[in-house]
Amino acid sequence: MDEILKRLEKIEKLIESQNLVRKDVLNFNECCDYLELSQSHLYKLTSTGAIPHYKPNGKKIYFRRAELDEWLLRNRTTTQDEIESKAADYLIKKGRIQL
Repeated sequence: MDEILKRLEKIEKLIESQNLVRKDVLNFNECCDYLELSQSHLYKLTSTGAIPHYKPNGKKIYFRRAELDEWLLRNRTTTQDEIESKAADYLIKKGRIQL
């Protein structure tokens, strides 16, 4: 019986997460789940203006999922291969290494 309940809870969580992906506008709690952030951390991000959000009536906070995705993907880290390629291009361009 316990195993059945665990499986049902797992299925319920999967269904909820799929609904989050389909929605274009998320409320505060849905955003916490989507970004896997605590409520206090998300409040801090909104109060400092670090994350894009909307307050249509001045109280409830809403988020556009597309803007959240862009926010998550900012500050990309360059791979070691990309760094080495840029360094090699720079040295070739400056004429320090001749092929």
